[in-house]
Amino acid sequence: MVIFRKYSRIGLLAMLLTAFSCIHIKSYAQDKKTRLEQQKAKIEEEIQYTNKLLDETKKTKQVSLNQLVLINRQIEKRQELISSINNEIKGLDTEIRQNNDTIRKLTQTINRLKNEYARMIYYAQKNRNSYSRLMFIFSSRDFNQAYQRTKYIQQYSSFRQNQVRIILENQEVLRKKTALLEQQKKEREKLRQMEEGEKQKLGREKSAQDEAVKKLSRQEKDLLKKLRDNEKAARKLQKAIEDLIAEEIRKANEAAKKTGSKPAPENKFALTPAELQLSSNFASNRGKLPWPVERGVIAATYGEHPHPVLKGIKTKNNGIDIATEKGQTARAVFDGEVTSTMTLPNYNNVVIIRHGEYLTVYSNLGELYVKKGDKVKTKQRIGSIVTDETGKTRMHFELWQGKTLQNPELWIAKSR
Repeated sequence: MVIFRKYSRIGLLAMLLTAFSCIHIKSYAQDKKTRLEQQKAKIEEEIQYTNKLLDETKKTKQVSLNQLVLINRQIEKRQELISSINNEIKGLDTEIRQNNDTIRKLTQTINRLKNEYARMIYYAQKNRNSYSRLMFIFSSRDFNQAYQRTKYIQQYSSFRQNQVRIILENQEVLRKKTALLEQQKKEREKLRQMEEGEKQKLGREKSAQDEAVKKLSRQEKDLLKKLRDNEKAARKLQKAIEDLIAEEIRKANEAAKKTGSKPAPENKFALTPAELQLSSNFASNRGKLPWPVERGVIAATYGEHPHPVLKGIKTKNNGIDIATEKGQTARAVFDGEVTSTMTLPNYNNVVIIRHGEYLTVYSNLGELYVKKGDKVKTKQRIGSIVTDETGKTRMHFELWQGKTLQNPELWIAKSR
């Protein structure tokens, strides 16, 4: 009976090991792998699109600041891709280690089970005749012990059959785990080759970046003049927006007074119930707003940044610049009303849409499809985006909450 209990415990441990090796770890690893593959695919898609935009700028056969910006963006995304591939490799390394450990434990368990089964067969052969079994039963002290010994012989026979089943099941799991291990090793090798290829591309892009910086550095005076022109245009746009917001606030507060509504605090919109609801809906979509273009990449981010060529000089961006391809259109990021259209140097046509206390600004547009007072819906086309002589097709996008600038990247969705 002691031997039988010992075999039962080992058989149970083998079954538990078999079951454990096939569930939770595999599920978690697969989920993580799927997320990494999706991230990698998204980065690859953006790299391909940036390549397309770069090809358009190269048609001018003249290095432009826009071309350098796109190369910088390409390098940034390439580094993200390499990091993503590296994370996949690390994940596979972990899976391979776990798989090796499981294979080792399974092999040890199968060997133990085989040795124990061999001892059981030896014991059974040694006591195989019916006389020995009968003597074992008839030598019992009483009827109860005889009954227990009869049951033991039956259970022992059943357990031997079960032991064979457990060995076969573990051998099948071992076979599958070994095949999976080989597949993982091949996948890891493929990723390592991909990583090496991406590093070579990164090296070429950095060389192109250095070459572009050298060429543009020779145009320092022109770049400085262009920068000052852009800063002047940005100040004009900001003042125009601030004046417009101030006027909109004044009108809203005047309208509130006429209806006997409670006036809003200074420099705040007095909102009607409908406008209040619109503001609330807009705010609840923070981080989920659609992009103001159907397809594009962020070429210039919000805030203050070092100039890509001019040393010691910083540029300030009140919004984001989205590079896109020729023929693309701007679209509203949310329901609202066109509160103004204007034309400004460096920004071409500008459309401002109000969403309660929020305003979105779309600049560098050519033909407009909307006018002041129009009600617009989310993703409605509002105007074509201008392509300049260097092949640059870029829209400037800003987002305001009352008189306060917001970072648009925190409001639009991570993917289009």
